[in-house]
Amino acid sequence: MTIGSRVLCVFLGIALVSPAAELALGQQATPAAETAKPAPDEFAARGQREARSIKYGEWQKFCFKPGGAKMVCRTTISGTFETGQPAVRVYITEREGDSSARLQLFLPVGLFMPAGVKLTVDKGTAYKIPFTWCLTNTCIAGDAAKPELLREMETGNSIVLEVVDTNMLAVMTLLPLSQFAAVRKGSPVQVFEQKIDE
Repeated sequence: MTIGSRVLCVFLGIALVSPAAELALGQQATPAAETAKPAPDEFAARGQREARSIKYGEWQKFCFKPGGAKMVCRTTISGTFETGQPAVRVYITEREGDSSARLQLFLPVGLFMPAGVKLTVDKGTAYKIPFTWCLTNTCIAGDAAKPELLREMETGNSIVLEVVDTNMLAVMTLLPLSQFAAVRKGSPVQVFEQKIDE
């Protein structure tokens, strides 16, 4: 048997785990009729685990006025682990005079990126936000913020963020929304203005 054949056999052996092997690995085998199949763009997590304790700050609004361009405002909240390391950062970015907005989520590395981020406000509609890129210390998911999502955030109590880790376990965290509407519609905490001399 060649090395390539052995590798293929090992791969197939891992991919085609029998029900007895699943039970031996602590997974409960279910009849095919009872197993819910995920949609083509969804991934079935093998279970859940709790996120490490995350402490969230308050929602804040910062605006940027670059030269003669329109002002861009960012409504944001950050969460940190007990160690002080950044855990989650959420940005809603809006440009003055533009009705569209962009949602960006900054999350730790080590996540299963094809699953994206599932965002749900108060057990309502689930929105899938795809990962766009990773840096050495964070992965960024982003998409246009749909108007209905922003309305739900303004009237909701909390956001559930769900990601899938590399062990295919769902990890969730809860972000507060009680101040979001007032902060988004209110005055910015700070305006960063750039003057360009010509």
